[in-house]
Amino acid sequence: MSVLATPRLHGWRFVLFTLLLGLGHMIILFNAGAYTALSPHTAGDLEGVSPSFASWATTDFMIALALAFPIARWLSHRYGDVRVYIGAFIAFALASLACALSESLWLFLPGRMLLGLSGGLTLSIGQTLLLDEYPDRLKSVGLGLWGVFALLPFTIGLALGGWIADELGWRYLFHFNTLAALAIAGMVGYLLRHRGCDSRRTAFDVVGWMLLAVVLVGIQTILNQGNDFDWFDSPFLTTVLGVVLISIPAFVIWELGTPDPAVDLHLFKHRNFALGVLILSAGFFCLQGLLSMFVVQLQLLMDYSSSLAGMEFLPMMLLGMPMLMVAHVYSISHRFDARIFASLTCVGFAGTFYWIGLFDEPHSFDQLFWPMLLEGLFLGSFFIPLNMLTLHGLPQHQILHAAETATLFRIAAGGFGISGQGIVLFRRTPFHQLHLADHFGGRVFTSFDPLQGVSTTLREVGFNSTTVAPKLLSLMKQQAAILSVNDAFLLSSYVFLVLAVLVWMASPTRYAGVIGRNDWQERQAEELMEEV
Repeated sequence: MSVLATPRLHGWRFVLFTLLLGLGHMIILFNAGAYTALSPHTAGDLEGVSPSFASWATTDFMIALALAFPIARWLSHRYGDVRVYIGAFIAFALASLACALSESLWLFLPGRMLLGLSGGLTLSIGQTLLLDEYPDRLKSVGLGLWGVFALLPFTIGLALGGWIADELGWRYLFHFNTLAALAIAGMVGYLLRHRGCDSRRTAFDVVGWMLLAVVLVGIQTILNQGNDFDWFDSPFLTTVLGVVLISIPAFVIWELGTPDPAVDLHLFKHRNFALGVLILSAGFFCLQGLLSMFVVQLQLLMDYSSSLAGMEFLPMMLLGMPMLMVAHVYSISHRFDARIFASLTCVGFAGTFYWIGLFDEPHSFDQLFWPMLLEGLFLGSFFIPLNMLTLHGLPQHQILHAAETATLFRIAAGGFGISGQGIVLFRRTPFHQLHLADHFGGRVFTSFDPLQGVSTTLREVGFNSTTVAPKLLSLMKQQAAILSVNDAFLLSSYVFLVLAVLVWMASPTRYAGVIGRNDWQERQAEELMEEV
């Protein structure tokens, strides 16, 4: 699809267009983070929904977001970027309205999946529309702005989502989505009303895409429901596993044999691409999973309000934003071997998560500012060197397709990570409860009481002898849950240490000089890989 020659937007139209696309980009990504902070409210309001069920709406949103990338490419060729972008935001508005009006999970969950699918269509298309309006000498500015739009929801989304839940109610997030999406669709349509495009009919790999959807949705369903339905003792989950095991080889065989695959698996023959996708996916599995788990557990375990829990993550923005801008402006990964920065970032995440994993008392979490500040620093430097490493050595005509494929797998891994960290909590909490019960349980109510000091304090503040024991048991359960949260952070710390070593198996990526000013396709691909 080639855009017909039309003068670029200028003046206030150009500024308004940039703000509209940036706002649209932020709204899509905002729906990943903000919903996490308000999911306990959603679980309490929808009929018959437990907190674990409410997390399905986040994980399935992520999977739908990932599945949108192959469709976006085909729709863009067939109908043009402008039409697809506007249509996607209209669908996004309708899905948001369905979520806002839903009273049960069975309407809310499909609405969230449609939100992810329609939102995913806009990510790469919005970036293309934005860069088309910038002359070559200013494209770096456009890419820098796009990076800021991508990172802001990740850092402020939790805090703002928590505030909406506490002050307005969780449904207002989706009412805001509806109004904003319709406004963006209308104003972008007005600004670009004279734009035409040469559409071309291209084949769409329906079979490959359907097999991919079966695999990703099937794996996510097993991870979502395993804890609640006793894993493969459930006939339903056993059936889903069988379907997934059949679909995976069928998907690989089909994609390797079709001339226009939905996902080009031949890219994995390149060592750097295969290693880059593996490291990005494993890293994002930990990052997205920990973030989603932690903001919920701060509310459930520590009685934080949603807004206070979200504000704990704001320090990430203080160093994350400057680090991202510096990395983009100075093209650090293009001047030096990207493996150096990728490895150092993974080591930094390992140290930060190990630090948080040592927080073993409720009052320890008052000191979250400093580890969150460090996490923001490493988050700002995580994607750029790994994106460079992943795309290094690929033919120029495969760059954008490779970026879409890598982003698809990374976003799907993020959805898996949310459920995966929930599995860690589910498994480790009973273990710590038994350990604490073995240590204290048989002696708590005897004359030799290792918790005598706590018991005395409880009596002094008003607990009588019949209520002290239940309160002690409640404290023991809280402590067990805190220790299981620690286990999730410590496990992720070890994963990042392994990734820091794995990076060095890739080929070196140092260039003789800085990337050429007009070589924007690779810059665009790297920026695309920073989505969500």
